[in-house]
Amino acid sequence: MTAAATMRLGAVVLTMGNRPDELRALLESVAKQDGEPIEVVVVGNGAPLPELAVPGLVVRTVELPENVGIPAGRNVGIEAFRTDGRDGFVVDALMFLDDDGLLPRADTAELCREAFAADPELGIISFRIADPDTGVTQRRHVPRLRASDPLRSSRVTTFLGGANAVRTAVFAQVGGLPDEFFYAHEETDLAWRALDAGWLVDYRADMILHHPTTAPARHAVYHRMVARNRVWLARRNLPAPLVPVYLGVWFLLTLARRPSLPGLRAWLGGFREGWATPCGPRRPMKWATVWRLSRLGRPPII
Repeated sequence: MTAAATMRLGAVVLTMGNRPDELRALLESVAKQDGEPIEVVVVGNGAPLPELAVPGLVVRTVELPENVGIPAGRNVGIEAFRTDGRDGFVVDALMFLDDDGLLPRADTAELCREAFAADPELGIISFRIADPDTGVTQRRHVPRLRASDPLRSSRVTTFLGGANAVRTAVFAQVGGLPDEFFYAHEETDLAWRALDAGWLVDYRADMILHHPTTAPARHAVYHRMVARNRVWLARRNLPAPLVPVYLGVWFLLTLARRPSLPGLRAWLGGFREGWATPCGPRRPMKWATVWRLSRLGRPPII
């Protein structure tokens, strides 16, 4: 039996309960994956869940009484896969899938198992997100600076929150997603901590999640959360000399993009909030990690 064949895989799906048809389609696509069956935990984030019986799939559900945000909601799913002794996990890796996504290929889970089994230092895999109608992958869905070719796989420094797989040993070593963030940049926070601990992050163009094309600013809190969490990300993870450089670059980039006046006001309010409010524990990365990120094409000032 190969190492990939013994790799146990689970999945976490977070939902607000407002996409029952899309959620069922996603679960059916998980049930069709090659290899061993995948256990799925569906977390209702402040919403009741519909009946989710899917042939060939083990689905557990957790209903939260209120919306706790994306990272905290996904952390609930992660916790559902811990062993009773709290010192390990019942699976070797977890896929995180958006509730309105779909796995169009039946070999995605097997590709995940093979990738993790082949490289013991690989901690996180970021999938390629493609529009189901056009097949187009938006530039913002490619987690690297040089994103003109979304069909090129590469080693990267962050990942996509609703289309990825994470080795559970990463969570055991560096912890889960930052609950405080609620929405935006929580993936980069985890990726930086994982990279600082010696793990690797890959973008795999052959692992595809179909997802309708959307604009991130569709969320009412987008501008405020993006700015606040950008400050928190720097305060939590960067060596002190890099904090003002990183945030200064992002401040100038934001102005260069000419946001609407309401958007800019919300962004500036979030930027101030990021400095004035607690951001969780500060664990600055090693300078060796700064150099590692730079060699991977994204120094932590961009």
